[in-house]
Amino acid sequence: AVQDLLAAARFALQPLDDLSLAALLVSPLMGWSHAELAEHGWRIDGEGRSGRLWPHLRRRVSEGELDPARIAPLEDLLRIAGFTTPHVFFETILSGPMQGRAKLTSRLGNAAIDPVEELLNQALAFQTQESASLQRFLQWFDLGDVDVKRESDDVGDEVRVMTVHGSKGLQARIVILADACSDPDKSPRGLVQFPTEAGDIPLLYVRKDIRPAAVSHVMDRHKQDGLKEHWRLLYVAMTRAERHLFIAGALSRNAKEPPKNSWHRWITTALQDMGATERPVDGWGSELAWRRSGKREKRDDRGIAATPAIPDWARAPAPVEPRPLKPLAPSQLGERDELSVPLPPPLPPAALAAERGRLMHALFERLPPVASGDRRDAGARWLARNAGAFDAQVQAAMLDAILAVLDDPAHAHLFGEGSLAEVPFSALVDGRVIAGTVDRLLVTADAVHILDFKTGGHVPQGPDDVPDGYVKQMAAYAAAMAVIFPGRAITAALLFTSGPRLVDLPAAMLDANKPRFDGT
Repeated sequence: AVQDLLAAARFALQPLDDLSLAALLVSPLMGWSHAELAEHGWRIDGEGRSGRLWPHLRRRVSEGELDPARIAPLEDLLRIAGFTTPHVFFETILSGPMQGRAKLTSRLGNAAIDPVEELLNQALAFQTQESASLQRFLQWFDLGDVDVKRESDDVGDEVRVMTVHGSKGLQARIVILADACSDPDKSPRGLVQFPTEAGDIPLLYVRKDIRPAAVSHVMDRHKQDGLKEHWRLLYVAMTRAERHLFIAGALSRNAKEPPKNSWHRWITTALQDMGATERPVDGWGSELAWRRSGKREKRDDRGIAATPAIPDWARAPAPVEPRPLKPLAPSQLGERDELSVPLPPPLPPAALAAERGRLMHALFERLPPVASGDRRDAGARWLARNAGAFDAQVQAAMLDAILAVLDDPAHAHLFGEGSLAEVPFSALVDGRVIAGTVDRLLVTADAVHILDFKTGGHVPQGPDDVPDGYVKQMAAYAAAMAVIFPGRAITAALLFTSGPRLVDLPAAMLDANKPRFDGT
């Protein structure tokens, strides 16, 4: 089965591969006989010339010597080979109009299922790690060794003799319990573990009339445990059958009926209670049979159940699922606007300015949790370790600017108790996911305050001077927070670390720049 599918792939990639095409034509996928291949494929003319098989077959179709339907599936393979992944290519052959899976199992039996499914697994695994190319997959497949292990319960037309313990996890259409008349009350019980203070002592089974009471108690409990296991095994044995379960057994020489605790006796009683009937069997005495009541299947004249027609939707390709929209990252909204803002040329001073902004950004994250009286010392120690590009005077000036913002009563709440740093979020706004990270977030009972740091060289004088990209980003943040915290007022501000300067954005400006996904 795998060879036939690979032949289909090789033909689709190289239609002039005569051997692969010939193998495909006589495979179950195409269903040609070898006589038909010889009739339509013989292509040596009177002058001894020969050509490729595929052009020859197409020429015979054009001349009316071959039914176009006989090679139509090959045309379909050529159309899809260059536009699908290896897994989709093989699955289209198996489940599409060609119905390759049904044809392979009809010709080769159920033994073809496992190798075919393993080929699909290999194709799917390959395209998740490599380029989704059918040619690359064939090269990789030919270089490697793929082992296919069949499930142990898929044995075909075989009879297996096994214990009930060994049958756990397996099933078969027909199960025969060949020894259902054994008596669990007379079966050997082996050793019994008698508990003592020094540990368990193994005892052989002792007759009831000579054993002490303590030993009798332990052995009776052991017997009950054995009966429980006896019934558990009956459940396992009966549930191995998919369609037919036969209960059989042999009676001892003097017995007239099965023992009372035998499987045969209990199943017989249960079937009789369910209305089973006894009928004679030539040469075997009689049998007890029971059929589930209810509407019977429709059967043909031979007694074989009629196969229901496959509905059209089962052969139609599955609809393509809509691809979810990529989450909107508000920080990307301002890329074009930032390019339009005048920035210093890429010279060393600009690099120092960027480094200065980075350090101040880091201190705005680290200093708020520190007590107000300890912030200067903590910030100075941190700058001494991390700001080697700047002298002590510049470090002190940076720290003064940071503390001026942190200690400003107008904005102290943004850095005070309860405020959070680097807060990731995501929200569904008008059917579109908005995701990002807020540099500073404060949530109160009636309001949500958003603060974002900007380290660019441009420091606006007020809200009207803020680049449009920054405004759109903060408007997206505000729209997401309005969904996450409904009913609360939303405020947004930008902290430009180059100043540093903190700029509040009016609510009207945020609403005017709220992201809209309806094209307006």
